[in-house]
Parts: sequence; C-alpha cells; structure tokens
Amino acid sequence: MDETDRALIAMLRQNSRMNVADLAYKLKVSRGTVTNRIRKLEDTGVIQGFTVKLRPDSQPDRIRAWMGVLVEGNQTRIVIASLMGEPGVVALHDTNGRWDLLAELEAASMTDLSQTLERVRLIKGISSTETNIHLATYR
Repeated sequence: MDETDRALIAMLRQNSRMNVADLAYKLKVSRGTVTNRIRKLEDTGVIQGFTVKLRPDSQPDRIRAWMGVLVEGNQTRIVIASLMGEPGVVALHDTNGRWDLLAELEAASMTDLSQTLERVRLIKGISSTETNIHLATYR
C-alpha cells in the first residue's frame, strides 16, 4: 500500500459514496487507476465493505453501552471468540490500561441489555466487567 492508496482510503472514509471521477481528480490520477486500486484493496481484504454511518441520536429507541472486560490469564482468544458470537456485542476492541477488551453493546431495551450482560458474565475466562450506558455523543 502506497501513499495514493492511503489517500484514497482516507477520502473513502470521509465519504464512501464519492464517485470515481471526483476521487481521480482529487488524487490527480486517472479514473481507471482509482477503479483498479479500489478493486485491489477489496480483493486483498484491506477494504472489507462500505457502510452507512448514522448519528448516534438517529436511533433513539436503541440503548448503547460500553463494557470493559478483564480477562483471566491467557484466555483472551477464547473470550474474544465468545464475545464475537454474542448478538448484543456490535464491536470489540483490544485495548491497554485497566481493561483488556472494550465491547460496544447495543440493545432494543433495558431488558435486552440486562440479558446480554447476564450472558457475558457466564463466559469462561472473564474475571470482571464494568458497563457504562452511552448517554450522548458530542463529536
């Protein structure tokens, strides 16, 4: 991956619907070059898909929360696999500091969130968790 690929990815992160002609103009390359680079980035798995990014308050009926997870010993891979299979976990991040993992949770109701928390507490290899409900996003 070179500087042109990185610039292309940065532009697609800002607006994945930007058309090839505009991308080519801004990158100062041909449209064919942009098309070929996007295809190559997709084929190699660098680009795994395109998505829609919603404002957090655009879905007021959804409850979002963040869960810090402390893993026992060397159980990280088992815990990650278990959390990735949990439907209430929408994203999972490896981190440093107090928590080994940071899980982003989403639920339709407080009851659903509570059930997700109960299932997570039963996962072998998790020594403790701390969950914070997402109230607002400022940026």
